[in-house]
Amino acid sequence: MQITQLTTGTMQVFCYLIGCPASRHAAVIDPGGDEEKILAIAAAAGMTIRWIVNTHGHPDHTLGNARLREATGAAIVMHVDDARWITTPEAGAAFASMGLPFSPPPDRTVTDGEVLPLGEFGLTVLHTPGHSPGSICLLAPGNLFTGDSLFVGAAGRVDLPGGSFETLMASLAAKLLPLPDDTVIWPGHDYGDTPTSTIGIEKQQNPYLGGEW
Repeated sequence: MQITQLTTGTMQVFCYLIGCPASRHAAVIDPGGDEEKILAIAAAAGMTIRWIVNTHGHPDHTLGNARLREATGAAIVMHVDDARWITTPEAGAAFASMGLPFSPPPDRTVTDGEVLPLGEFGLTVLHTPGHSPGSICLLAPGNLFTGDSLFVGAAGRVDLPGGSFETLMASLAAKLLPLPDDTVIWPGHDYGDTPTSTIGIEKQQNPYLGGEW
């Protein structure tokens, strides 16, 4: 598995290009801007982008969807709950207020436990509502892409529409705590002391994953 972590856009979103060396298929998680850079890196690696996956529907994590789909023909993927939100006038107002390109509706919606195939491995959807109703994490062998559900040393904000602190804490406890300690965490923003972490380290140091809140 090849993982490239990119800081994208004015809101400094961590975007990930994940590729299978055998099939040369790739997925882009949370294109937060800088679409041409993402496309260039994929091309240089000889990767064909198959999926554009959003960990949630907020504008900063979805603003690159339209351009990447136009350039690659890849399917936009989002959890069904945030897919409903992104088509609402409220979502349109959110994009407009931030001056960000509007994302088209997803081509595929997913629910908890579904797997997006990517060559010799897959991305398993873990539904982790709380930051938004349709927030997800994506589990690949030994790696977890957490979006805005879990950061290094912190957890996602819950003061936006559809957010819930209690729901987020329940999600982290049910879906992330049981994972092996050596699972690498790849967050949606660089808000911690390091750009990545592990489940084991976060159990020890992150009050939101350790249950000390």
